Amino acid sequence: MSAILPPILAIDASGPRAGVAILDENGVVRARRIAEARTGLVEILPRLMEACLDEACIAPQLVAVTIGPGSFTGLRNAIALAQGFSAASGLKLLGVPVAEAFAAAFPALHRPLWVAIRARRDRLFLLRDGAAEAYADADIPRSRAPIALAGDAAREVAARLAASGHDVMLTNARLLDPVWVARAALTRHAAGLPPHLARPLYVDPPMAKLPAGGLRPQPQ
Repeated sequence: MSAILPPILAIDASGPRAGVAILDENGVVRARRIAEARTGLVEILPRLMEACLDEACIAPQLVAVTIGPGSFTGLRNAIALAQGFSAASGLKLLGVPVAEAFAAAFPALHRPLWVAIRARRDRLFLLRDGAAEAYADADIPRSRAPIALAGDAAREVAARLAASGHDVMLTNARLLDPVWVARAALTRHAAGLPPHLARPLYVDPPMAKLPAGGLRPQPQ
């Protein structure tokens, strides 16, 4: 980015890994940390953030966090950390949808970008045209126009669409990078667009169920 923009701290845990990045006022990456996020996010994310703050040696003026769709646990942990840091530092907090973060990786892309994310076996989330929907693998919608695909399920979706004769470009963006989250937030901020709220965006409702015997009564 050529314009002078506020230094930004970006946090992501929407997928199978966690990441934190800090960009300076020129959009240069001053620190970036990535870790597998299968378990222990409560401990992993703060360590990544602390390491980035120590390495960058600049004070962020904005905080950005991915808001989904994605992992229920990852989104909650990342948003909670971002909210806490934002409140303690008095900084503005910007939510970034996953689709916007992936789009920030391809600012010169001349075709619509679809993001395919594996939800569970035989089911995926497809982010396209500003909407997020869930599909069975066998029910992936077709596109009349040329498209590009990103996301951890992009290869499978691209293969299915290409086999049906569709014009599909498979990108190399599989897992989200916190640098893209930062750039997406800065792009929206620089354009003067209203920020997304730092609230989770879910496609499916949480899978947690009440115990068979109901909740325990309140203590007396």
